[in-house]
Amino acid sequence: MKASMKHSISVLFVILSSLSINAQEIISPNGKIKVVLNLSEKNTEHNLFFKALYKIENKFVEVLPDSKLGINRVDEQFADNLRLISTSKPVSIHDKYEMVCGKRQQCENSGTEKTFSFQNSNHQPLDIIFRVYNDGIAFRYVFPNQSDSKVNVIGEATTYVLPENTSRWMQPFNLAYEGFYPLSKTGLNIDKYQEWGFPALYKVNNQPVWALISEADITENNCGAKLSNLKNTNQYQVTYPNGRDNFKQDGVKTTLPWNSQWHTLIIGKLSDIVESTLITDVSQPSQLKDTDWIKPGAVSWIYWANNHGSKDYQKVAEYVDLAVEMNWPYVLIDWEWDVMTNGGDINTAVNYAKSKGIKPLMWYNSGSIWLDPTPNDRLLTAEKRAKEFSWLNKIGVYGIKVDFFAGDHQDMMKYYIDILKDAAKYHLMVNFHGATIPRGWARTYPNLMTTEAVYGAEWYNNDQVLTNKAAVHNTTLPFTRNAIGSMDYTPVTFSNSQHPHITSYAHELALSVVFESGLQHFADRPSAYKALPPEPKNFLKEIPTAWDDTKLIDGDPGEKIVIARKKGNQWYIGGLNGKGEPQTLIIKFDFLDKGNYDLHLIKDGKDDKSFSSETIKIKKGSTVNVECLPGGGFVGVIK
Repeated sequence: MKASMKHSISVLFVILSSLSINAQEIISPNGKIKVVLNLSEKNTEHNLFFKALYKIENKFVEVLPDSKLGINRVDEQFADNLRLISTSKPVSIHDKYEMVCGKRQQCENSGTEKTFSFQNSNHQPLDIIFRVYNDGIAFRYVFPNQSDSKVNVIGEATTYVLPENTSRWMQPFNLAYEGFYPLSKTGLNIDKYQEWGFPALYKVNNQPVWALISEADITENNCGAKLSNLKNTNQYQVTYPNGRDNFKQDGVKTTLPWNSQWHTLIIGKLSDIVESTLITDVSQPSQLKDTDWIKPGAVSWIYWANNHGSKDYQKVAEYVDLAVEMNWPYVLIDWEWDVMTNGGDINTAVNYAKSKGIKPLMWYNSGSIWLDPTPNDRLLTAEKRAKEFSWLNKIGVYGIKVDFFAGDHQDMMKYYIDILKDAAKYHLMVNFHGATIPRGWARTYPNLMTTEAVYGAEWYNNDQVLTNKAAVHNTTLPFTRNAIGSMDYTPVTFSNSQHPHITSYAHELALSVVFESGLQHFADRPSAYKALPPEPKNFLKEIPTAWDDTKLIDGDPGEKIVIARKKGNQWYIGGLNGKGEPQTLIIKFDFLDKGNYDLHLIKDGKDDKSFSSETIKIKKGSTVNVECLPGGGFVGVIK
C-alpha cells in the first residue's frame, strides 16, 4: 500500500473518530425508542446534536435526523464550543399518578433518564437531561450553578430537523392558538409568516411512524416557546416570544439554578400519539392536597347562539333551565354579567341556578387593555383575586372562565399559575380561554379543567371559514391540539349561529366523545337540544366528561377518526368523517375484554339533519362497519 494512501486512511479514521467518539445513547425501557447524542467538530466548533429513532420489526428507523441542541443567556452562550464533562448512569423512571380529568384517570409511565454535563468555552456549566419514555422523549436544559444575581435566558439553538417532503400538520402561530393545522409537505405558510405553534405533528417519510412536538412543565421561571422555520423550511427552531417592543426576544429573567421547560416528542403509531400522557407525565405532581371538590361535568353555554354575553337575565335563566332538563351540573354565566338587567342581576342569576340544583360558573376578562368585554381587571393582583374569589365563595360560584390572555411571555406564565394557585385556595375550578395551549398544568393544578387554544365552534359566530373546513378540522384536532390536553372547543351544535355549518347532526353529536374536556361546554340554544329525538337527547344527558381510559380505534388526520373512551364499565365510541363524500368507518373491538356485549349506535340518518340507530351484538375481535354521510359521524355505547 502506498504511503499516501495509508496517510489518507489514517486521517479519515481520525476524522470519523472525532465525529463519533462522544456519541451517547439512551433507550426506552421497552426498547422501541432510542436517542443518540453526538458532539461533533465542524470548523473548530463543537456542535451538539441529537437524533431520535424508532424500532419497527427489529430495525431502528430515523424519526428525527441530527438536530441541534443549545441555549443562550445574555452573559454566556451554550450553543457552540461545548465540551462534555460527564455522563450520569441511566436512571429508571416508573411513575404512577391520578388525573381528575383527561384521557385516563390512572396514569402510568416508564422511562430512562440520563444527565449530560457540559462546559462552554468559559468553563460555565450546562446540564441537559434526557428522558426516553416508551412513547416518546423529553429533554430540558439546566444551569446547575448557584447565583442570586439575575440572568437573562434569551433563546435556544434547539432545532427539530425534518426530511424534505415530510407530511406535517402545524398551526401558524397566533397568541390565542386559534387556527387550523393544514397538511403541508413544504413547511411554507401561505402568509409567509414562518412561525408555528405547538403542538406540531408529522409523519416519518415512508414509514408508519408519527411524532408530535410540544413542551411541558412550564413554571414561573419559563416562557412559552414556538417554532420558526424562517431560515430553512425543514428546520424548526425553538423560539421564545418577541419582546414587548416586538423586535427582540424577551426570554426569561431568573436566578440560578434554573431549568427550562421539558421539550417533548411523542413518537409511535397514531394510537400512541392520541393515547399518550407524556405532557402530564413529565410535569410536576399535584400541588393540591385535596381534590374531592373538583368535579368535571357538562355545562350549558349562552354565548354561541346569541353571539353575546349574559347581560340579559331572562336568557341566563333559560340556560339554567336547559341544564336542568339535560341533567348537566353546570351553567356558565358569560361576559357582561356585571351589567345584567331585564329582571335580575348576577346575584339573582346565581341564586336562581342554585335553587334549581345547578352550579354556576362565571366569566372574567384577564385584564387585557385592548379588549372591552367586562368585568375587567378583577384578577390582576393577588389582592384583587382574594377579594373576588372570597365573594364568589360567598355567593356560591364553583368556577371561573378567564379570557383574553396576552401571549406566552414569562409574566403571562406566572399569571396563569398564580390564578390556578389562588383559585384552588377558594375551591374554584378554572377554564382558560383566549389562552396558551396545555403544558401539563392539569396535573400540577388539577383545578385546571380545560383550555381553549383552539379554532372552535365559536368561530361560526366570527367567520364563514368553518362552514366548509369543520369536518377536516374536527378530524385533525384529536391528533394535534387535543392530544396534549383538555380542549374547550364548545361543541355539539345542531342549529346555526351567525354562519351555517354543514357537518351532520350525528357528526356534531359525536364531538361529545371525540373531543375531551373536563368541563364540556355544550354551545347550542335550548330549543335545539329540546327538539332532539329521544335517543340523541338521552345520550347527551348521560355523556361523561372525564374518562377512565382512551383508545384510538382508527384514524387519519383530516380524513377520519374512530375513538373509544371508557367510564366505569361502559365504553363510548365516537366516529367522524372528515371528507366531503360518504365514507365507511370501521370499528374494531380488539380492546374489549372477553364476553358478549350490546353496541347501541346512533348514526347518520337519511340526511344530514336526521339520525338512525341500531343495536348490534359484539364481542372481542368483532368488526362493525358504519356508513357515514359527507361530514357525517356516529356515537356508540357498549353495554
